[in-house]
Amino acid sequence: MFSFAHNSCSRNHRRYTLCGLHSNEEHAGDWKNCTQCREGMNIEMYVYFGTNEYNFEALPDPPAFEPTKCADCGKVIVLGDSSFSFSTSGYRCDSCTARIMSEMVRSAKGKSSS
Repeated sequence: MFSFAHNSCSRNHRRYTLCGLHSNEEHAGDWKNCTQCREGMNIEMYVYFGTNEYNFEALPDPPAFEPTKCADCGKVIVLGDSSFSFSTSGYRCDSCTARIMSEMVRSAKGKSSS
C-alpha cells in the first residue's frame, strides 16, 4: 500500500530536496548552482527544497523571499509545510479554502433545487 508518510530517508531525499530534483530531472552540473532548478519553481519552494531536514547538505546562502500570503485573509502560508489551495486568484489558506468550497456547495445545491 502506498503512503505519504515521511519515514523513508531515501524517498524523502529524492522527492523533497533540490539534490533529488536535480538528479531526477537529469540536470547537468552541481545542484547548488543549477539555473534550471532555480528557475523551475517558486522561490519559496526552492529555498524549502534546498534547506529542509531531508537534505544531507543544505543550500549555501539561500535567497531571501517574501512570505506567501492567503489571497483572501492575508495569513502567511508556509508552502513547504502548510495546507493550502491555489487557483488563478492566488494561494488560499485552509480556512479560506474551506469557506469557498462550502459556498460553492451551497450555491450548487441551490441551483439544483430550482
